[in-house]
Amino acid sequence: MAGRVGFVPVEFTFRAYEYLISKKDFFHSVSISLARVVVGTVFNMAIIAITAYPLSRSSRQFRARTAYMAYFAVTMFIGGGLIPTYMVIKNLRLLDSFWVLILPSAMSIWNVIIMMNFIKGLPRAIEEAAFVDGANHWQTLIKVILPMSKPSLASLLLFSMIGHWNAWFDGMFYMNNPNNYPMATYLATQVINNNQTMTNMTPEQLALLSSLSEKTVRSAQMFIAIIPILVVYPFLQKFFVKGITVGSVKE
Repeated sequence: MAGRVGFVPVEFTFRAYEYLISKKDFFHSVSISLARVVVGTVFNMAIIAITAYPLSRSSRQFRARTAYMAYFAVTMFIGGGLIPTYMVIKNLRLLDSFWVLILPSAMSIWNVIIMMNFIKGLPRAIEEAAFVDGANHWQTLIKVILPMSKPSLASLLLFSMIGHWNAWFDGMFYMNNPNNYPMATYLATQVINNNQTMTNMTPEQLALLSSLSEKTVRSAQMFIAIIPILVVYPFLQKFFVKGITVGSVKE
């Protein structure tokens, strides 16, 4: 802001990170986000698998396929609206609960379609061989389809993890208690309610904050938010590259 910084940093410091880490509620919000990513991703992947498999069958094998696809397609373009959705969440008594971060977004139709198209591209001969050997649909899905769908599953796993980690609006909208905020919501409120949060700071935190600018704190927040994704992505990259080629036949 003073115009002193060009390409090379000037007076390199970790004060912004010290300020964020010194707050106990920061670690609490991180723990909520980590739990959300783990539980939410498990729910997402389980629902994607058990929904995409029957929808990948032909209309002759699954007669209700067309009706289900039409129903799911409508939800991709038409939503209930913010207020009606809030009323549904309230009547289900999910406000201020951990599950309000999980259940409303448990099923992504877009991800289901990606997985469905990938399964369609798998060789049918392998599934037929499993049925000949006496496998039922559950055994075929778990022991045949899912192991062959690792690239697609890895891609959708990454999408789900990023979605849960970066989600902030649902926490702000459905949580009345700030102690229940996930990390993304917590970081957003630090900028929006900066003046209110200063009243709860210790003298050490106030002294540290006085040496920082709002842009510095905001940049530190954004960097902290992307660290988990930077850690996970290298391990999923090789699957991610293959997974985006939807519908290809794997041998």
